[in-house]
Order: sequence, then C-alpha cells, then structure tokens
Amino acid sequence: MMKSDIEISQEATLSPITEVAEKLGIPQDELECYGKYKAKLSEGYVRQLEKQPYGKLVLVTAINPTPAGEGKTTTSVGLGDALARLGKKTVIALREPSLGPCFGVKGGAAGGGYAQVAPMEDLNLHFTGDFHAITSANNLLAAMLDNHIKQGNELHIDTKRIVWKRCEDMNDRALRNVVIGLGDSGDGITREDHFAITVATEVMAVFCLARDMEDLKERLGRIIVAYDTDKKPVTAKDLKAVGAMAALLKDAIKPNLVQTLEHTPVIVHGGPFANIAHGCNSVRATRSALALSEITVTEAGFGADLGAEKFLDIKCRAAGLKPDAVVLVATVRALKYNGGVAKADLGTENLEALKKGIVNLEKHIENLKLYGVPVVVTLNAFVSDTQAETDYVKNFVENLGCSFALSEVWEKGGAGGEALAKQVLDTLENKESHYAPIYPDDLSPKEKIEAVAMKIYGADGVDFSPKALKELDNAVKLGFSDFPVCMAKTQYSLSDDPALLGRPTGFRVQVRDVYVSAGAGFIVALCGTILTMPGLPRHPAAERIDVDAEGRITGLF
Repeated sequence: MMKSDIEISQEATLSPITEVAEKLGIPQDELECYGKYKAKLSEGYVRQLEKQPYGKLVLVTAINPTPAGEGKTTTSVGLGDALARLGKKTVIALREPSLGPCFGVKGGAAGGGYAQVAPMEDLNLHFTGDFHAITSANNLLAAMLDNHIKQGNELHIDTKRIVWKRCEDMNDRALRNVVIGLGDSGDGITREDHFAITVATEVMAVFCLARDMEDLKERLGRIIVAYDTDKKPVTAKDLKAVGAMAALLKDAIKPNLVQTLEHTPVIVHGGPFANIAHGCNSVRATRSALALSEITVTEAGFGADLGAEKFLDIKCRAAGLKPDAVVLVATVRALKYNGGVAKADLGTENLEALKKGIVNLEKHIENLKLYGVPVVVTLNAFVSDTQAETDYVKNFVENLGCSFALSEVWEKGGAGGEALAKQVLDTLENKESHYAPIYPDDLSPKEKIEAVAMKIYGADGVDFSPKALKELDNAVKLGFSDFPVCMAKTQYSLSDDPALLGRPTGFRVQVRDVYVSAGAGFIVALCGTILTMPGLPRHPAAERIDVDAEGRITGLF
C-alpha cells in the first residue's frame, strides 16, 4: 500500500538541527533552537551573511495549477537533494505554509513523497510562530486605528476611507465583510470592516521584503491605513504604531532553518500568497541561503504567470537579486487536464489532449524567456504517464530551445532528481542569464498593469472599473508611480477567468479595484473575482486531520 506523505515523514530519521547547520559552517552559538529539529538564525549572524559573496540562484516555478497537481515544492526539495548528492553545497529557500490551505484543500505544503521538508507537521502547523506574530502586528495596527478614532480622532480620519483590514491565518469566508463597534458607546465606532487572510496582508509583504529591522520599521511606517477628511493618507507612523509592531516581529524576522528527509539544509521564512500577494519567501531567507551555498534553490507560488512574474518583477527588483536559471515544472496529467480531460480520466493515455493542453506550458516558456533567464523544463513523473506522452513533451520542449529532464523525486527522493540536477548544472555552467524585468520603473501604474496582462497573460487589453481608475490616479498623485504592480488574480488560468484553461486568447483582463501597499512598495490590482479571504471547501482537509493520545498527527496529507 502506498504510504502517505505524513507517514513517510514520520518514519524518517532526522539529524539534529545543529548538525545540519554545521554542514553550512553555521556556529552553534548563532542558532536559536526551537526543539531538536528547528532553529532560527541569530540576527547578528544574518547581518554577517550580508557581507559574504553569493552563490547561484535557481527559481522553481510551474504551469497553472490544476486538480491533478504539479508538485512544484516537491520538485524544489528533490532538486536541492539531488544537487547535494552531486556534491554541490546547496540550500533550499521556501515559504512557510498557511494554516488556511492546510485545513482547506491542500492538507500540507512541505513537498511530498520522499522529497519533503521536515518536521512536516511542525512546518504546517504553527512552526516557529512567525505567522502568529504577523497576525498580531496587523491586528495591533487595526486596534490602534479604531482606538484613535474613539479617543477623539485627532488625525481627522475619514471613517468611510479606512483601508486597513484585520486578518487571521484561516480560510473564514464569514469574516470577509463584518460590522464592528456594536454595543455601548464605550465599544468603539460602529463601522463596516473586513478581514483578509494573514498571507494576503501588507504586513506579510513588508516582512518578506524587508532587509533588516531598520528597513522593516521604515516599511511598516509607510503603511497607509486610511485617508483623512482632506483625502491625505494616514499611516502606521502617524498612529505611532511602528515600534510596537516591530517588537512583535523581532523574533519572527529571523530566518528558520530546517532540513529535508535527506538532511539538505532548508531555510523556510515568510509566505505571502501568490494569487493575492507577491508569493515569495523572505528576502532575508533568500539572501542568507545565497551567502551560505554554492546553489540556492527557491520557489515562487502558483503558476509562472503569478509567482514567477512577481519574483522577477517585484522581489528581484526590490532585493537586487539576479536569478541564474528557472526550472519550470509540469505534469502530463496537468497538461491533459488543460486539454479538456476530466480528472477521473487523466490516467489514460491521450496524446490528442496532451497536444491540445501543452499550449499552457508553451506560453509559460515564452513568458520566462522574456526575462532573459535560461529555462529548464521538468516533467514531474506519475506512474500513469506513458512513454509516448513523455517523449512528446520532451520533443516539444527541446524544439523550443529549452533543456528537459524527467523528475522522479516523489518516488525516489534526491536520486530521482539527478537527471534534472545535471541539466540545471549544465545550464548554470554553459548558459548566461541576462535577467531584466519586463517593464521599466518609469511606466505609469496603468501601463505596468497592461504590460503584465498583455505580455504575460496574453490578454488583448485591460478594462478598468471607474473605482480602479480613480485609485490609480490617486496613486500617481501621492507619488507612487515608480512602484511595480502586484496582480491579484485566479491561479487556475492565464486569464482572470478560472474556467479558461490552456492558452486562452481573445480576452481582456478586468481590474475592479486598485490599492497602494506603500510599505511593501507595490500597487495591487484586483482582477476578476479574486478575494483576499478564501473560504473552506464543502469537505475541508480539516475533517481528516486528527491527533492520537501520544501526540501523533494523522491526515495531514
């Protein structure tokens, strides 16, 4: 019987985290241990790493996600293990999982099979408390905002122009739109309020883009919480909230060190959603990994149209990073799904559907080439794949001028990723990266949105609601024209319509609203029907998760 991911993880023998750190030359005194298998890097040590030369940076991304599964994190972990097996000093840099998807659909987000980050249960459930700290900092700011209004509103905040939302790290659709301040006069001002999931908040984005505590505080101070009666922005700094927020985040800002099942070091830190926020682990994690390794393997959330675009246009621009190669993950099953095959029938060979659906992969390859970074395509292998299907994808990819490798890391761990690792090494050694973002800073925010929609999604154009146009005008007047844009849209399609699979054409992107994340340093465009607070499915993964009398967790994927 096939073992579940959690069973494989629980049967593994892990190394003490001090031994994992020793591989990288990290002194034991520079670790702040959370039990035997987790640790944070000390603040002083992270600052020391800023002075070290960097290794190579490899980004792992994927085609648009489908119910068939793509295995992007699994591939990232397996590739890191494979590079380590080939003698390369490798560090993997990943995002922390959100509790919402763990209890909702995914049931876990630490890789899979024999290519996992461990301890898997800890990583998925609370970990070192970073997300709780971010949630608390966000909600402290909300509490101080409402208290300021209750205590006389010295800043003349317009209660109809409050833009700051409360948050929690759970899929709770009932909190999307709420009314607060009900009750007696001492219970605050009655007004409409909203909740976002923690991983979609600006505090999360700020946390992940900040280089150090000074930068974190500067960014927190710039967060716009509301507008006053003269339509001028009111910030967290105006509310004198910055110091207390930073105090809540002082430990969270330190990157976390864990390991794979094969004891490859992994830095896991931060976790913004890619369909709403910018979808990348923290700048501090990536830069620390680069200073500690010959090769850093990192990933960006969801498909390349979301996670990779934001990694390349937002994170790299903000952090001064230049990726050396991109690994694009696909599966035969997902490509057939894009070709119109029902999920139940994906195990049957269907070359016609594969030919129809492979256009999704083709578009992602074209998009990544726009950034000037060499692309390696990998097929995450399933036992139902046939030789004819694999050969078709290989020939298709190589005809587009990309390297190709089959990945079998789910079943075989690092050994199943050596073919991919060799292609990545060959790319790093023999192909130059000429990374550049797809739009310059001096384009207007409206033009930047159009650039992403037309170049990356393949749209014919963009339709802006009157509200969106008004907010774009306001962003320009406030001096935010040079900010990059963060597109919030469905992950399931290149378009903003989740039903349009493959490579849709003849569509226009609908931007219904825009807001400025001044602390994060980008402008968010809400496209289609995307929501900042997801909901649980009819039968959430939480129904299958349990813990026994010995504390052993089951059902977590």
